[in-house]
Amino acid sequence: MAHILAVDDDRDLCDLLRTALERDGHVVTVLYSGAAVTEQHCAWADCILLDVMMPGEDGFATCRRLRALADCPILFLTARTGEEDVLRGLGVGGDDYLTKPFRLAELRARVNAHLRRQNRTSRHRVCRGGVTFDLQAEQAFVGETPLHLTRAEYAICEYLALHAGRTFSKEQLYEAAFGFDGTADTSAVTEHVKNIRSKLRGCALQPIETVWGIGYRWKNE
Repeated sequence: MAHILAVDDDRDLCDLLRTALERDGHVVTVLYSGAAVTEQHCAWADCILLDVMMPGEDGFATCRRLRALADCPILFLTARTGEEDVLRGLGVGGDDYLTKPFRLAELRARVNAHLRRQNRTSRHRVCRGGVTFDLQAEQAFVGETPLHLTRAEYAICEYLALHAGRTFSKEQLYEAAFGFDGTADTSAVTEHVKNIRSKLRGCALQPIETVWGIGYRWKNE
């Protein structure tokens, strides 16, 4: 069971989201505006579903505000399918997105995949290319300095590092990181990798290589 916060100004859609996710045993709280989301909501939410086009504070602004308060997965629900909108959503801290109209079965699969990833337990640390991964806490460090990765960024970064030397396509990375083989847009993985590289570059590290025409790999030590 997880506590899920759904934020959308479409009340009928919120009712559908609540019904679908409660069927999986989750507790669902619904809000009808981004501005209504407070720090208290972020303290208990295990996953946040966030509409983009809302009056007042839109979903992008809400996500940017919440990301400093919550480290749970944030999934955008949006009718805006342009690549610029998708990349903007990921850039402000979103982990994933679904374009409207979407199938409720896909929504449930995506939510449960992110929750499984969030709740995974492991027992040890590994170091690859100057980056230390705490697999239990799902955190990455360079020396004693934490890398402030979103959950999606961490998932992709960890998977590449644990399989150093192997090349993965964008589709393979999405499926491996989130456990859902479906309609993922490869631009999401591209943007996550760009963000990971930017944060690693700030620590003078560049372990991720692009294999043109195929995908990405972590340099083998």
